[in-house]
Amino acid sequence: MSAEDRETTPLAALAELVAGGGLVVLSGAGLSTESGIPDYRGPTGRAQRADPMTYQRFVGSAEARRRYWARSHVGWRRIGEAAPNSGHRAVADLERRGLVDAVITQNVDGLHQAAGARRVVELHGGLDRVVCLSCRQRTPRMELDRRLRRANPGWAAAATAIKPDGDADLTDEQVAGFQVVDCTACGGLLKPDVVFFGENVPKPRVDECFALVAGARALLVLGSSLAVRSGLRFVGRAAELGIPIAIVNQGPTRGDAEAALRLDAPLGATLTELTKDLQRGEPSGRAVVGMAASGGHEAPSAPTVPAAPAQ
Repeated sequence: MSAEDRETTPLAALAELVAGGGLVVLSGAGLSTESGIPDYRGPTGRAQRADPMTYQRFVGSAEARRRYWARSHVGWRRIGEAAPNSGHRAVADLERRGLVDAVITQNVDGLHQAAGARRVVELHGGLDRVVCLSCRQRTPRMELDRRLRRANPGWAAAATAIKPDGDADLTDEQVAGFQVVDCTACGGLLKPDVVFFGENVPKPRVDECFALVAGARALLVLGSSLAVRSGLRFVGRAAELGIPIAIVNQGPTRGDAEAALRLDAPLGATLTELTKDLQRGEPSGRAVVGMAASGGHEAPSAPTVPAAPAQ
């Protein structure tokens, strides 16, 4: 493909935006599907999450905790063994080159950090940590994994499905008899260091994310349908401030009306080709499609179009 042809593609428009630097990335479960972790609403996920564990049920019922920890004990193995994919590596590469200032991730899998990204705000926490609800001590998930294996010798279960938060589908028979362990420091209830349904993201964390968005030259949304307010609010804030928004996702999102540039495309191939474009020194500095040359916000003029295939 010639440079002239490439400049007319949506991918070239995205490269034009990214080349200016000052980006904050907002990532979702769709970025991790190529690492074998399904999303909730995209091509590999379900339309809705069935019977989510709420904070209230977790703290109020020993049986609910047994079910959660049995399912999560199985699901964590899948999450813990997952490796970053080309999309995560591309984001880390853009950060190393000084084009991405920070990543706000809705994911709890730690794959951005594993790929080498340094400034990552885990909006919903991380599955690699466990917190005691009494003394607030945080311990590594691998330590809990070893304790649960010792407490349940001979217990084995195979999951039929895994969700992005590590929750595995198990039968009642598989859950029955699973032994839960408590905090070694105080005997309190242990919970993964993630935000459950019914909990709020800690305010200092939300404030940090709002500050990152306010200081960004552009917001790049990767692999999120923005179906819940937790992530959508940052798109809303960027739009209020006139900060350009670009979205790369498979399928529509709730932020599409605010986006100046939208690509309906696989994340790994698109971000890999993006980094190649930047390494080749393209694009040429022309105005971004659907966005003023000054970086102004012109969301209504930007159609949703598929990205050019990787060459």
